[in-house]
Amino acid sequence: MALFDELHAAAVAARAKAHAPYSNFHVGAAIADETGRVHAGCNIENAAYPEGWCAETSAIAHMIMAGGRTITAVAVVAPRIPGGRFCTPCGGCRQRLAEFAGPDTTVTVFAPDGAHASFTMASLLPEGFSLEGRE
Repeated sequence: MALFDELHAAAVAARAKAHAPYSNFHVGAAIADETGRVHAGCNIENAAYPEGWCAETSAIAHMIMAGGRTITAVAVVAPRIPGGRFCTPCGGCRQRLAEFAGPDTTVTVFAPDGAHASFTMASLLPEGFSLEGRE
């Protein structure tokens, strides 16, 4: 199975486990690390909004716990948002992903029907925070 398909399948499976009783907005994410391993996560809401966490955050935590340190590809599966647009990672998750991914890392977002669009981290977060260049 190609990495693209493996990431999509893992994100779909993670989305099915989302805990979203308040918004009913289920999201799954999967990331590949530097060794090719895939790590998935789902969004988990909490009654003390906004104390839940996003699917991308869960996937990153799984990667770190498994010993991965670099994100090489990302897939996110979520419902489309108003206007029929694809749901891209929120601002906080863009910064979290950028902590472990390069500017050319591909982020592919999928609607539940399989339609998708791809972006680079640089296009999603053009001026993110970084320790690069810091003295």
